[in-house]
Amino acid sequence: MSLPFHEFAANLTLADMPDDVLRVLRRSFTDTMGVAAVGSTSVMADIARRGAVALFGAGGAGGARIVMNGQTVSPAGAAMAGAFTVDAVDAHDGTSPCKGHAGSAVFPALLAMADAAEVPMTGADFAALLAVAYEVSYRAGLAQHATCADYHTSGAWTAVGVAVACARALGCSADEIRHAAGIGEYHGPRSQMMRCIDHPTMLRDGVGWGAPSGLTAAYLAREGFTGAPALTCEDAPGFWADLGNRWRLVEDTHYKPYPCCRWAHPSLDAAAALMRDHALTHDQITAVEIKTFHNATRLAGHTPATSDEFAYSIAFPVAAMIVRGQVGVPELAEATLQDPDILRISKATQLVDDPHFTAISVGKRWAQVTMTLKDGRSFTSEPRTPRGDTDLPLSDAEISEKFHLFADPVLGSSRADELEKLSGCFDTLDAKGFARLCDLVLNAPGN
Repeated sequence: MSLPFHEFAANLTLADMPDDVLRVLRRSFTDTMGVAAVGSTSVMADIARRGAVALFGAGGAGGARIVMNGQTVSPAGAAMAGAFTVDAVDAHDGTSPCKGHAGSAVFPALLAMADAAEVPMTGADFAALLAVAYEVSYRAGLAQHATCADYHTSGAWTAVGVAVACARALGCSADEIRHAAGIGEYHGPRSQMMRCIDHPTMLRDGVGWGAPSGLTAAYLAREGFTGAPALTCEDAPGFWADLGNRWRLVEDTHYKPYPCCRWAHPSLDAAAALMRDHALTHDQITAVEIKTFHNATRLAGHTPATSDEFAYSIAFPVAAMIVRGQVGVPELAEATLQDPDILRISKATQLVDDPHFTAISVGKRWAQVTMTLKDGRSFTSEPRTPRGDTDLPLSDAEISEKFHLFADPVLGSSRADELEKLSGCFDTLDAKGFARLCDLVLNAPGN
């Protein structure tokens, strides 16, 4: 019989966590820090950092460094700026059934807690916090999607997971953890995801407010502020009955090979396969048709003008894949948005809202791509879902390659190598070793 969520959160130890759980958390640590490294160079991250410094100075809770920057602010400020930093490049881990992401909120918030802690954390301490935050976030997200009419951003449900894990980090009782969840859920950002799909801006996935909302909820609960029940945790029992016996974070966590919205990924994989299998070059192609599920067609983005519009587009990234054979860090450069070859194919791309793909895109994302050539021939891919899900996983080598592509230019290969090594075994580190890992993650490049 499973424990109530607040007792699960209060009592989980490293010994309770199966090997598969630790493997996912290690992968997510490495993968998320690679994204944080490249995200730290963005305008969005810089604005968030300046906002945190201006508004969230260190106080009685102690100081915490901003991810990949080193400036010290309050834990809430570090969580906010760090979450915006990771979310600035849409390449972090996610959960397809929740249509969102946990790591982009969880890691910045918990790293802030670790940095501000009076008693140094070990890797085992941090692993338990991560497992709690991910598992509670995923289940709260599933419950929210099932019970709320609107489609909310990840910030709405990660606020709950972050609140629970941060309350545990503060030494809260199970009852105080329960109140933290209620506070985090109530005050979390119920932001509308499709608004940012239709009008892409730096608002992104809501985690920039989900992370500090959850962290703040934990501090309030410790001081006696009440907020229980969290309805997503206590009024949707079907999503919690197997807590501790079944791990959603193992079943549902995916990793992204491309730095753009997950909904574009099956089309990107299909386009790459057609180009490879038929030995095509982009100058042969006159038109592209993408059949996919309804929400993906709203990504559109034939002529994105900003990095935010690129992140939430589908036609342009697919065109980039056709022209360049990749969608990676170079494609994040502003000059890419003016590439005439990519724009030609993007403008010649039609998105088709396919009812069948919409019906089956529950926990999965489906697409099919057709390319028409100048000589009149056409090639159509098989319908497919994206790489990186648990049924089509990225290999350890692919995760490592992605990490170094993102991290090496920012951190240098030596620091990136050490970060990869320590994050890949973080749960085994003593307090001194984990403090070293935090320094690699939190200090500014070059420091």
